Amino acid sequence: MYLSIFFFLLLWAQALTLKNLNYSVPEEQGPGTVIGNIAKDARLGLEQTGQGGQGKKANFRVLENSAPHLIDVDPQSGLLYTKQRIDRETLCKRNPKCQLSMEVFANDKEICMIKIDIQDINDNSPTFPSDQIDIDISENAVPGTRFPLTSAHDPDAGENGLKTYQITRDDYNLFSLEVKSRGDGTKFPELVIQRPLDREERSHHTLILSATDGGEYPRSGTMQINVKVIDSNDNSPVFDQPSYVVEIPENSPPGKVLIDLNATDPDEGNNGQVVYSFSGYAPERIRELFSIDSRTGVIKIQGEIDYEESPVIEIDIQAKDLGPNPIPGHCKVTVKVLDRNDNWPSIGFVSVRQGAISEAAPPGTVIALVRVTDKDSGRNGQLQCRVLGNVPFKLEENYDNFYTVVTDRPLDREVQDEYNVTIVAKDNGIPPLNSTKSFTVKILDENDNVPRFTKSVYLLQIPENNIPGEYLGSVLAHDPDLGQNGTVYYSIVNSNVSGGDVNTYVNVNAANGAIYAVRSFNYEQIKYFDFKVLAKDNGSPHLESNATVRISVLDVNDNIPVIVLPLLLNDTAEIHVPRNVGVGYIVTTVRAVDNDYGESGRLTYEISDGNEEHLFEIDPVTGEVRTAHPFWDDVNPIVELIIRVSDHGKPTLTAAARLIIKASDGRPPDGLPRTKDNQNWDMSLPLIVTLSIISIMLLAAMVTIAIKCKRENKEIRTYNCRIAEYSHPQLGKGKKKKINKNDIMLVQSEVEERDAMNVMNVVSSPSLATSPMYFDYQTRLPLSSPRSEVMYLKPTANNLSVPQGHVGCHTSFTGPVTSTTDTPTNRMSIIQVREIALLSFTVLPPLSHHNTESAPISYINPTHPCFVK
Repeated sequence: MYLSIFFFLLLWAQALTLKNLNYSVPEEQGPGTVIGNIAKDARLGLEQTGQGGQGKKANFRVLENSAPHLIDVDPQSGLLYTKQRIDRETLCKRNPKCQLSMEVFANDKEICMIKIDIQDINDNSPTFPSDQIDIDISENAVPGTRFPLTSAHDPDAGENGLKTYQITRDDYNLFSLEVKSRGDGTKFPELVIQRPLDREERSHHTLILSATDGGEYPRSGTMQINVKVIDSNDNSPVFDQPSYVVEIPENSPPGKVLIDLNATDPDEGNNGQVVYSFSGYAPERIRELFSIDSRTGVIKIQGEIDYEESPVIEIDIQAKDLGPNPIPGHCKVTVKVLDRNDNWPSIGFVSVRQGAISEAAPPGTVIALVRVTDKDSGRNGQLQCRVLGNVPFKLEENYDNFYTVVTDRPLDREVQDEYNVTIVAKDNGIPPLNSTKSFTVKILDENDNVPRFTKSVYLLQIPENNIPGEYLGSVLAHDPDLGQNGTVYYSIVNSNVSGGDVNTYVNVNAANGAIYAVRSFNYEQIKYFDFKVLAKDNGSPHLESNATVRISVLDVNDNIPVIVLPLLLNDTAEIHVPRNVGVGYIVTTVRAVDNDYGESGRLTYEISDGNEEHLFEIDPVTGEVRTAHPFWDDVNPIVELIIRVSDHGKPTLTAAARLIIKASDGRPPDGLPRTKDNQNWDMSLPLIVTLSIISIMLLAAMVTIAIKCKRENKEIRTYNCRIAEYSHPQLGKGKKKKINKNDIMLVQSEVEERDAMNVMNVVSSPSLATSPMYFDYQTRLPLSSPRSEVMYLKPTANNLSVPQGHVGCHTSFTGPVTSTTDTPTNRMSIIQVREIALLSFTVLPPLSHHNTESAPISYINPTHPCFVK
């Protein structure tokens, strides 16, 4: 439970690293012996280890310890130390490599994989199973005959282990010693006869066998060999061959025959009868694993053969006859155990079995440590490890079958919020064996998703004249994040609609995105408007997006169709049709307009009444009325049809017209019945001609105006008789402009005193007082005026008084000069002057725009210089 909670925290480490640390310590060290300083050797730094009084103190936690009773780590300092005396021989027995391992988690970011080699010291001497052995040798034994001896045992390893054998006290040099090695590296001695033995000369020999190790200070052990020379038994049993090699699979069942040995003795009787047995110095382990039939020499398996324990087994066998003083024959059986793929890969987690990781964790983030092992050897022990399934995790091998489970690609909780990670380890045996382990990884949510609208543009419709507060529609944004990260609020982005704040038109419910009308809409004022709705989540930081909403105001069917063709008088039109026209003659075309839109403005034409004899028909779409029956003399000369025009709105609105169709004596223009095709051609030709004439006339008018404007651009159009009279002597033969009477317009307008730029001096005489058409005007004509226009000042008592008795041209009166403006509001009528005396106005420089003072108005004599005779 403790480790599970601890490793759960491991998932949060974003910079988790692995470090390999190797240490060695001699055996037999006492408790408290410091093996190493993990903090220093892992290079964690002073601040991390808390040395010097700075930084956060390091913390060390043991994840796994192969020998918790022997070694440990100080959680504060990181010192690796022994807890009690370590005896290599007790700990590792015959294993030549003695190693302890542990995993330490340092500072919540470093995983230290530690291996500790236990170094052997030469603290053991070679020993023999017994102090002495007895060997009977026939006096007929020939030189070179070998007799296996009991091996010594030294539990020390390497150079401190058994190295050599030797014999002493061989005063006659009858024997020699030969040392051989077994397949497992152990050495065993053999006594070899050097010279023939003579029982009569000496029947007993005592030898000392010494075993010595290879330590710095060699240690040794001895055993006494008692050799007894016996009478000849003529022959001793002889094996077919001195040694045998047998291969057998491990885990072979008990009772299986290993080998059938055969030794022969040419003697007769008991001297030739052979019995088999293990040699006297055969280890006890051999007797546990195998059995031998003393009469047949068949060796069988009786124990569990395990390759991982002993890949090679050597069995020493002897054969004796039953005669007196038998001399045994020897052979060696070497058993090579064949490794079978009998061990399943083992998978162990040294970090977590269940945890969580943020979806924002980058690829390569460590979430677990895995160790796989297989006791088999060779191909059977070679492992392949991988993550099953399509999950965003992978294995990275570190060392010695240690793997880290890391993220392989970015995580997305919204796609999958939990993964069941399965690790499979498979060996290369035949058939391969595999094991699996699983753990669960939960993905923690991050605010990494922007609220997304279901549409980028929402189209909402509402009929005009709606009720304020009416529901228009809804917008919807999805945020797949969890909790507050996925809670969405809606608002309207500030903007203007037709010069007003959008919030005075619509509002949105912040919680559900429902949109309501704030006001009643009028289709004639606004047909549609757009605004944006903002969706924002409640995460930190906030993420937001927007969508466009278009509100279309629908036109209601509130306009009745209006018939515009043919022209109606009191909803009635009279149509004349020549007699004797054929079927299909176009009588007229009914045209109607409807200001509504869509279906409300789509019109259908029909004859609702007066067509009982089916003389006519009407196209429901174009409104063309045609003859459906020859219009002969026998037909009623006057037919009244009621044409009804209906729209397709709801409710349907209609208009009706009465067509009075009268038969006339005329004929179709071309002498043929007026069919639809001919009618179309007759109507198009005049239309083309008319448009061509209008275009030519417009072009000619534009050219004329352009030439006139260019010629008069520099001329000053100021016509003032009084100024002309004053300036006449100075003008001499100045240029004069003739004004045609058709260029003068009389416009009745109100007098206003707000414009002093158009000044009028009204000149009259008693002789002309009776005719309102004879006046003299002083005015400034605009340069761009296409023709001369004059403004008629309506005289008033305040601004015009004519002295009595003054009839001459030079009789004067004074009054304010008042400006007038020709505007549509005060213009009453335009009278084209048709009869007027020929006037000649001298073109003078323009009056100053600032001269708005009153000037006297004089009567002008027809002989005045401003008149040209």
